[in-house]
Amino acid sequence: MSDRIVLTGVEALGTHGVLASEHDTPQRFVVDVTIEADLRPAGRSDDLADTVSYAEVADEVVHILTGPHVDLVETLAGRIADTVLAFPGVEAVEVTVHKPDAPISHPFADVAVTVRREHAHRVVIALGANEGDPRRALASAVRAVAAIEGMHVEGVSDLFETDPVGGPHQPMYLNAVLVGRTRLTPRSLLERLHRIEADHGRVRQVRWGARTLDLDLVQHGDPGRGEDVVVDDGTLVLPHPRAHERAFVLVPWAQVDPQARLRVGDEVIPVVDLVAGLDAEGHLTGVRAIGAWDPGR
Repeated sequence: MSDRIVLTGVEALGTHGVLASEHDTPQRFVVDVTIEADLRPAGRSDDLADTVSYAEVADEVVHILTGPHVDLVETLAGRIADTVLAFPGVEAVEVTVHKPDAPISHPFADVAVTVRREHAHRVVIALGANEGDPRRALASAVRAVAAIEGMHVEGVSDLFETDPVGGPHQPMYLNAVLVGRTRLTPRSLLERLHRIEADHGRVRQVRWGARTLDLDLVQHGDPGRGEDVVVDDGTLVLPHPRAHERAFVLVPWAQVDPQARLRVGDEVIPVVDLVAGLDAEGHLTGVRAIGAWDPGR
């Protein structure tokens, strides 16, 4: 379960409602906001920059309540939710707008509308293994990724056998690519991927060495829409800096998502074009299709 910031009882006057009198006479609106986010970075750093400022959220809520007229409470709730969801670090938000003085001709305690919004970022995860039972490890990893709260797996490529690239002498790899959607931030998702690796016996000792399981976060967001995360801060690099030249990533990725695109420098390039470029240079000989599989079994 994600961490939460809960802000309740934010109150302001607004001229919202269907009736003509509500357009002119302000009435009370009360808002509750529940934000889902990964608060571990803030817990470690004790720095406001690593969390979501509830004071800024309250300012935005009041700004919307006191702003231009709308007829429906549903519209208010949706606008507040969309605004809060755009705050950095927010994974999901639930907003309840109360209208306690609504013009209802019967006794009542309250009337409220609740909406929930969450991100659905497109993500690409490359999987590889060449120690122990690689096929079993990859299948187990797919199931583990699918079980992450806030993660939805949309597709998994066929299996491919690939020659090791760099590092010491080691066995052939099995590789695949998983595509899906998540409400998680890149760091939050990456931390969960590292936990899955550790659960499968991954030990980070030799660079490019053999491993029981490797889960690389290749891309977070859709570069075609300009919504992908581009970052390089020493702890997180996105998109993956070598994905554009790795056949064992590009070939299965193109197979599971022929419309996929990858940001390479200042360009956004179809993955199938990157595969074609590697093929023209003779760099696909080390990647061999094994075929379809069912990681859910």
